Amino acid sequence: MAAEQDIDCDVLIVGGGINGVGIARDAAGRGLCAVLCEKDDLASHTSSASTKLIHGGLRYLEYYEFGLVRKALIEREVLLRSAPHIMWPMRFVMPHARGQRPALLIRAGLMLYDALARRELLPGSRGINFSCHVAGRPLKREFTRGFEYSDGWVDDARLVVLNARDACEKGARIMTRTTFLGARRAGERWQARLRLQDGSEQTVNARYLVNAAGPWAAHLVQDVLQKPMDGQLRLIKGSHIVVRRIFEHDYAYIFQHNDGRIVFAIPYERDFTLIGTTDVTYEGDPGQVAIGESEIGYLCQVASHYFNEPVRPADVVWTYAGVRPLVEDEAADAKAVTRDYRFEIDSNGPPVLSVFGGKITTFRKLAEEAVDKICHSLGCPQRGWTGKVCLPGGDLYGAEPQNRSVREFSQWIAASQLKYAWLAPALVARYARAYGTRIHTLLADCHAMADMGEEILPGLYAAEVNYLRRYEWAVSAADILWRRSKLGLHLAPGAEARLDAWLAAQPPIR
Repeated sequence: MAAEQDIDCDVLIVGGGINGVGIARDAAGRGLCAVLCEKDDLASHTSSASTKLIHGGLRYLEYYEFGLVRKALIEREVLLRSAPHIMWPMRFVMPHARGQRPALLIRAGLMLYDALARRELLPGSRGINFSCHVAGRPLKREFTRGFEYSDGWVDDARLVVLNARDACEKGARIMTRTTFLGARRAGERWQARLRLQDGSEQTVNARYLVNAAGPWAAHLVQDVLQKPMDGQLRLIKGSHIVVRRIFEHDYAYIFQHNDGRIVFAIPYERDFTLIGTTDVTYEGDPGQVAIGESEIGYLCQVASHYFNEPVRPADVVWTYAGVRPLVEDEAADAKAVTRDYRFEIDSNGPPVLSVFGGKITTFRKLAEEAVDKICHSLGCPQRGWTGKVCLPGGDLYGAEPQNRSVREFSQWIAASQLKYAWLAPALVARYARAYGTRIHTLLADCHAMADMGEEILPGLYAAEVNYLRRYEWAVSAADILWRRSKLGLHLAPGAEARLDAWLAAQPPIR
């Protein structure tokens, strides 16, 4: 069954992870006609499987990646200002023990980390004594001293969705559950074939093709486009476990384990602690990645080495794993492979740009550089713009990113709770965190609880589900409970099936 009409565009982007949607947003904002296709849901794979950090990458200093760390540190505060509802500052505590790197060396590294980029929102690092610091209470008594420094937290899957939302509002076409079947050069354009969710096929004629397929990027180049690659990708699996909350404060921990690896323990979803990540070379199907028993055991072992209360595999309530497509740099150790990105451009006819590597903190810069190249090739003189504009919902106190939005977010939540006093304060706070100023769109037709529609699951009303279906490409219960939110962690078994049944009974959103 063929689609009725071809789509003509300037740029076709393959991949609905953070790099793909970032490029689509930037391109659409510069006036390019952009189409993005993603074979699954947005952020279905690597981009929802991160450690949820906006950070410079303290450990990359060990590998002398000063340029990457500086670039990420600059982006850290740019991003925090752009979306203060889904990102916020976080203080990290690093216990120090005998046998680790010398304390003076660590202190010097933290001072360098503080100095590599200007900071307006984040306080600098300092040494701490655990006998008089709240973060010392959950730790074993052998850990008496450590360090404290700043980085940021992000809801990674929502970051992807908000970039896609902004791209759409600027004219991009976002096609989820649409498989890229292949493309051939036809004169000055790419002629690409897409398979839609209903099985029909759509032809897209594009002046420029972007391969942002993440773990599948090499496959797309070699097997779909039938092109040789200049370099190789190295797939690194990172896995995480979630357990019931280990500590009551809001600090996160960074553990330098004695095997040289770094493991984080982070406050998560109010009632939980997130522990990760591993770095394991992966050679399987990126679509079937899952944590291994040995990885669960390793993360439990590391956490138990530091915390008073041991963490056992039986304590794990949820796990997730993702494959990071990193640029092959001949590093023997998976944890040492560079997190920087590389572009490969084939201009033999209509151009194709392939994106390899990268980390979530530098996605905006990656997208800006990619679109600079696209614009140069297509003769579009528009300059980058995304560093000076909020993501959807981030415009708390004005259209431009502001430090005030980060510093006064709790006050903004309080004002929202007063505005929507007929809703439970905890529910308003959750909406404010997820949607920022788009809470007003979500609740535009709601003036009392009766207007929220059916409570499909505890705390999940029809009004929110329909908002996610209309504005955020949500189709299934997994989209809603595990990517648009993490409500699945808080609900009883069977909740996902109940929501899927409810969705199946609904008419299409128009």
